[in-house]
Amino acid sequence: MGGARAQVNKPHKTRFASKASRHAHKIDKVRTGKPEGSHRAAVKGARAARVQRSKAIRDQKRAALLKEKRSSVGSSSAPRVVVLFGLSSSANVRSLAKDLLTIASGDEEKPTSSTVASPTYKLRTTVLEAPYGDLTSCMELAKVADLLAFVLSANSLYDCDSSSPIDDFGSQCLSVFRAMGLPSTAVFIRDLPSENKSRQELKKTAISFVSPELPEDCKFYAADTKDDLHKFMWLFKEQHLSCPHWRNQRPYVMSEEACIKPDDSSGLCTLLVSGYLRAHNLSVNQLVHLSGVGDFQLGQIDILKDPFPINERKNSNAMDSEDSGIQIVDTFVPDPSSQEPLLVENTPDPLEGEQTWPTEAEMEEAYLNNKQRKLKRKLPRGTSEYQAAWIVDDTDDEDGDSENDNQDGAGMVIDEQDHSDNGGDGSDMDVVSHFTEKFDEETIGGTEMADDENLTKEQIEAEIKKIKEANAEDEEFPDEVETPLDVPAKRRFAKYRGLKSFRTSSWDPKESLPQDYARIFAFDNFTRTQKHVLAKMAERDEGTLKDCAQRGSFVRLHLKNVPTEIASKLVHPSRRLPVVVSGLLQHESKISVLHFSIKKHDSYEAPIKSKDSLIFNVGFRQFTARPLFSTDNINCNKHKMERFLHHGRFSVASVYAPICFPPLPLIVLKSRDGEQPAIAAVGSLKSVDPDRIILKKIVLTGYPQRVSKLKAVVRYMFHNPEDVKWFKPVELWTKHGRRGRIKETVGTHGAMKCIFNSSVQQHDTVCMSLYKRAYPKWPEQLYQI
Repeated sequence: MGGARAQVNKPHKTRFASKASRHAHKIDKVRTGKPEGSHRAAVKGARAARVQRSKAIRDQKRAALLKEKRSSVGSSSAPRVVVLFGLSSSANVRSLAKDLLTIASGDEEKPTSSTVASPTYKLRTTVLEAPYGDLTSCMELAKVADLLAFVLSANSLYDCDSSSPIDDFGSQCLSVFRAMGLPSTAVFIRDLPSENKSRQELKKTAISFVSPELPEDCKFYAADTKDDLHKFMWLFKEQHLSCPHWRNQRPYVMSEEACIKPDDSSGLCTLLVSGYLRAHNLSVNQLVHLSGVGDFQLGQIDILKDPFPINERKNSNAMDSEDSGIQIVDTFVPDPSSQEPLLVENTPDPLEGEQTWPTEAEMEEAYLNNKQRKLKRKLPRGTSEYQAAWIVDDTDDEDGDSENDNQDGAGMVIDEQDHSDNGGDGSDMDVVSHFTEKFDEETIGGTEMADDENLTKEQIEAEIKKIKEANAEDEEFPDEVETPLDVPAKRRFAKYRGLKSFRTSSWDPKESLPQDYARIFAFDNFTRTQKHVLAKMAERDEGTLKDCAQRGSFVRLHLKNVPTEIASKLVHPSRRLPVVVSGLLQHESKISVLHFSIKKHDSYEAPIKSKDSLIFNVGFRQFTARPLFSTDNINCNKHKMERFLHHGRFSVASVYAPICFPPLPLIVLKSRDGEQPAIAAVGSLKSVDPDRIILKKIVLTGYPQRVSKLKAVVRYMFHNPEDVKWFKPVELWTKHGRRGRIKETVGTHGAMKCIFNSSVQQHDTVCMSLYKRAYPKWPEQLYQI
């Protein structure tokens, strides 16, 4: 009667219990031989071990954080670098930089250097200005910034011409900075009104405009008065700065001073770069990279007295004193036995693997034997002339009907007499190479545009129009090519082969490698090598090695064998950018095949062809490369080549470049005549693997002439019967999903009878897929300055 409110008791669960558990209360616990609290004690011991382990991990993290804080803020740390970047042309960056340096130094006089030490704030600061409109310079400064401070003028909010205080150049640079990895950020808002209420309202408006473009932890500061800048300096001193992970993997020096020391050798000099060592310790036996120039060995490292001490002291450890007042505290000289060699390319031996050169008698005997053999040999289909040379003579006459089969065109025929007497082998191979190279130029899109100096304006416009039409055609009809009328298809497509399945068919990665692969380096296990290299760097940071400069110290690096012409440009007074020298990890000077995950930038509209010359910015490196684009197949070891880099999707760019260890960001620039380089694409380093198989696919098309259920006569795919017989083993497919094969030739103009797995329609298109392995192109000049 109680309905839903009626009491419901829990059912008795004895029926679910075991027999032993029901009688457990009857057994004397003393007789069992087990201590009463043994299980509880074991649980308590395990819990204590977990607590102790958690406490040890927590103490390690606390010690690491304290060490990092002391190294970044203490008197032994390098100055904090603040890079001021204007979000629009109306932002006055130069006046703000002067005010910041004046406040940080604590003196009313104008500072003579971009680095100042403040006894008031117990902090050393370097303030740099990013030149507005110079994309490359802004990128180089953002790579070394500890704090990237964006300057926003409140007057730009009243500008009626634009709906946002960030102009086009500012938006472009913001997208590049995000792709590179942003350090700690801040926004300085200037030109605010003096009245408090309107000042706060305008500041909130500026924050609402800018905050969606920046990270969530970005700080906003008013920067009109000295009190505002004092408040910023106090907060900046206590702020925990973050930086991109790729920058923390390598030591680097941003120059405070750079000069040239001439050498005896003609055209070369020693470049002296003085600055604070950051991120990691640097060994004198390491190789270093000079940004935009190349890799070099160190001749010497001098530890100098700190020119910007927070607390002025007399340094009693000085060994030497120069005329300029610079005191050398310590000097490291490389050990020739342990110094890493500057090895860029492998030098291949063309005679390596060759057999002993035969004697004249052996050569004469071989010539006579070849002259006596006048019979034609039948070879399996697809056998090259090189493979035919290894077939034993006894197999030539096994089939008595060889001549009849050869007349039908079922196999490849090699007339050895003609080859030996008339030299047909070499001429035939030259013809094949000529046609395949010409075809690659037409289909890959890898040829460069003709020299602009020799072209008129109309010719240049016609060339650009042709490239755009090829890009549009590649999107609409990918991989489709026309079979030539004047050249046999088996000669034009001699390097191509058919695959039963793109995903499961095998392809040997070591087969028929190009000559450039003899110049590169490869790893047996790249992941294991990277782990070993990083462990070696951690060992160097522990301070156990005697040839290392400690991070935070003021050093002078001696870079050997730098071209004098390039060094003079770096130290020229008109150059406002600092010289950046970064330490290289082991193997990072050697050339290999690098693969980048890449996406076309939204602001770049022009088509990007495979093997076009592009400028790659990878970490501190900047080099020229000619990438080969391909898809990224997760469940397959073969990847399809792409002729163009298309909008809205990621591709993989493969290049010959110096080895780098991920993670590293990628910014791709496209140079333009008389203008600043444009941002073409962004991405990141994916892997270093010369064995990655990239296949170029072409599709030959034909059209049904007569259809009868499963059979059809197809024409216009080939133009002679010999080509039909040559490509007979390759599978066919149609655009409506049918699968089939070639049955026989029809007539003398290349028509063929085909059979399919289902009915074929008259308006369908018959296709044949052929594949060839593709490789990136070797850059003509790696570094350009």
